[in-house]
Amino acid sequence: MKNNRLKKAREEKSLNQEQLAKLVGAIGKSSVSNWENGHSSPTLETAIKLSRILNKDVEYLFGHDVQASYTDEVS
Repeated sequence: MKNNRLKKAREEKSLNQEQLAKLVGAIGKSSVSNWENGHSSPTLETAIKLSRILNKDVEYLFGHDVQASYTDEVS
């Protein structure tokens, strides 16, 4: 499902996908494009960075669609 909230929040900050990718340390604008188009979800760490940059709540931007952190322990 497309993430129109992320796209709108990015546009409200006058950022293009490449600029936002650089701010969060993503490899490239394709990561942002994939998040906006619903092809993938960011890690929790990246979602938090995005929420801070865009001044939006993580849950507002992604709901519960964030990946577990790579450092989470497996039970």
